[in-house]
Amino acid sequence: MVWRLLTPLLFCCLLGSCAIYRDYNTEMQLTNEQLSAGNVDLALYLLERHNPWDEKDLLYYLEKGELLRAKGDLDASQAAWRTADRAVLVREDSTDIDYLKILATLGTLAINDKVRRYDGYDYEKVMLTTQMALNHLALNDFDGARVDIRKTHERETQIAELRDQEYLRLETEARKQGIDLRYKNLQGYPVQILDAPQVLALKNGYQSAFSHYLSGFVYEALGERDLAAPGYRQAIELRPNTAFLEQALANLGKPPQVADGSDVLIIIQTGLAPARSSVRLPISVPMNDGQTITSFVSFPILLPDNSTARPGSVSIDGRKQPLTLLNSINDMSLRTLRDDMPGIIQRTRLRANAHALVQAQYNQKHPKEAKQIADAPFEQADTRTWRTLPDNTLVARLRLKPGLHQLQLSKARTIAFKIDQPFQVIGLRLIGQQAFTSGYATRSEQAKP
Repeated sequence: MVWRLLTPLLFCCLLGSCAIYRDYNTEMQLTNEQLSAGNVDLALYLLERHNPWDEKDLLYYLEKGELLRAKGDLDASQAAWRTADRAVLVREDSTDIDYLKILATLGTLAINDKVRRYDGYDYEKVMLTTQMALNHLALNDFDGARVDIRKTHERETQIAELRDQEYLRLETEARKQGIDLRYKNLQGYPVQILDAPQVLALKNGYQSAFSHYLSGFVYEALGERDLAAPGYRQAIELRPNTAFLEQALANLGKPPQVADGSDVLIIIQTGLAPARSSVRLPISVPMNDGQTITSFVSFPILLPDNSTARPGSVSIDGRKQPLTLLNSINDMSLRTLRDDMPGIIQRTRLRANAHALVQAQYNQKHPKEAKQIADAPFEQADTRTWRTLPDNTLVARLRLKPGLHQLQLSKARTIAFKIDQPFQVIGLRLIGQQAFTSGYATRSEQAKP
């Protein structure tokens, strides 16, 4: 049944897009090389060149928003991300039959996962609204940040409900089809990366301790302590035994030790989200006539970004301040891949069965040319993912007097910033040897080494 659809599906894919040929990882590697070199305009140019079609996809707007944020154009960054957010909302709220999505789902069974519409990973949807909140906070717009933070909470709730339904459906279908969904039984797959302690420690792949801590900070700044406390508590639940988080909850409602000052949150985001690559593994498919056909099919693996050293502290006005890690997209991506593997295995094994069936039928017609290995010309895992998303998010919180201050990461990296609000957020993005700042408090005030 599946392979009867192959010809029209392939025709539609070739006419509609270059999805089955597109190497998104290579595209974004070129873009991120320019970003890491500080050439943001050239990175934006490459993004446009790799997306020449009129109908831009979700990934385009996710990447564009982050590149524009690095450039310091927060209005344009927010506009790109609003477009991405609307696309996510439409897909989340859709109850109508999406025939193009059905066609793509059938296509992934016949060709590969790259023909599926990219709806974004769950952690990307949550981090989208978190990054949008950071854009507001860079302009000291706490009310605007509040809106996006509330959206983050609502999105998490919806994701949790959908994931429970999806896992139940997969288990039911797998039992009917006789498919083993355990990734540990995949011969040659690096299962140890999915079972790393920091991955198993995560409650799920989409909830971020940083996002919830940020919500607590924003609500506290707005005087809504009854909403701030749940944010801090949720952050502690997601990242237990973290003194920074426990201190935030303990200090909530207490008068500051230093009255004449501002409550300042330093946020440093480093590196890039991990890349996705494809690994081909053999799947043996027993046929009804007794022969066994081996089909080489592809599964995704993650390649961490090692371009940026993660600082353990910063110096504020000559005083060392420790940084606390609250978010790792690398870990969240691995946990997401771990949780998604049953669905990936199901689709991939169905493709392997289809490839083997075609080969077995060919062997019957051409016994002298019979082969026990099935050809799969378009077999490749989906390598699309939001690559410009920051990997690590580290924070420090302190009281500072109004006026100009110096943030020093090293002898060669000093950022000047201005404090003039009771609550304030200072954000910094590190990629390679580049330090990007945005917002009125740090605008054009980066010191020369």
